[in-house]
Order: sequence, then structure tokens, then C-alpha cells
Amino acid sequence: MIGFLKGTLEAVYNERIQIDVNGIGFNVNMPLSQIEGLEGMGSYVKIYTYMAVREDAMQLYGFTTADSLDLFKMLIQVNGIGPKGALALLSSMTTDDLRFAIMSGDSKTISKAPGIGAKTAQRIIIDLKDKVSVRDMLDNYSVNKISTATEEMNSARAEAVEALTALGYSATDAMKAVRSAGADDDADTETIIKLAFRQLAK
Repeated sequence: MIGFLKGTLEAVYNERIQIDVNGIGFNVNMPLSQIEGLEGMGSYVKIYTYMAVREDAMQLYGFTTADSLDLFKMLIQVNGIGPKGALALLSSMTTDDLRFAIMSGDSKTISKAPGIGAKTAQRIIIDLKDKVSVRDMLDNYSVNKISTATEEMNSARAEAVEALTALGYSATDAMKAVRSAGADDDADTETIIKLAFRQLAK
């Protein structure tokens, strides 16, 4: 079907944009987070698309990166998650954040998305945990719950993530804070935790 669209951003609506492609206006459903990242009306955009076909409608779903589109396609394969549910997830969190939550089993973060309950969040984790790629996330940082990533992560960072989760932070928030802390490669656990607290306080 339609792999991507290149054209002029003609209009922006709630979770939907209109692109002028050689005089034809395409309505494309998009995550709010990605719509907000577009340059504005009249700008030239390239949107990777997925066409959902039902008996009563055909709708285009679009993303600014092929990576986001790939994750969207994974999500709609999960029982109980349709295109609208997947769009809601990617509107409420970035692709990296969603991968973090899946890999760390953080159903609490996933269930914050509109229309996604606790059971559905657990199903997403179960179905996709072995399919998402750790190498696509956080410069290869992760927690040692994720066996495939453990060897690639500095042990001090792993200990910092464990300490933060023990203090009550979600695994997703802890990993994001450690990633964003800006600690040197040889920094010890205490230093990383202090820097991570600054990120969590923002």
C-alpha cells in the first residue's frame, strides 16, 4: 500500500494532519507527540504510513520515523490493541519510553495511556518483550532485568537503576534518569544516582 507520503503540511487537527501531495490532500492520523514536533504549516514533511482497512472505512496512520511505524505495527498485532489504541500509546509516550516499559515489565507506565487498562498493558509486555530491540533504546543502556542488555551496560548504571526503583521510581523513569544523567563512563554508583535525582526533579 502507501509506504510514505512527501508533501506540504496543509492543516493540523487533533491527532490528525493533512498533507498536500501534488495537489491531493491526504488526511493522516498521527500521535500528538509527533505532530507537535513538525515544523508548522507550509513545511515540507515526510510521513511513514500504515493504511488500516475495514469494511466501513480506510484510514492512514502516519509517523515521522520508520522506527515509530514499526512499533505501531507490532502493537496492533497484540490482541485487543487496534490502530486507535496503538496511536493513543504512541501519543502518550515516545517509542523509547514504550520500549523501556515493555522491556522492564512496567505495566503501570503503559496503563497510563488512554484506553489501556492493566490487563492490556500486561498483554503488551508479554507479547512484545521478545520482539522489541534493546539496541534501539538509550544508547544500549538498560537494567539487568533485561538479559540481552546486561553485558552492554556499565555495572554502576545498573546499580543506580536498581537503587532508584527500590526507592519507588518506576523502572522506566529510573532508566530515563540514568540515561540523561550525563555521568562519565567511569562514574561510580553514588555519583550517577545524584545526577539522576537532578533529572527526576525537573
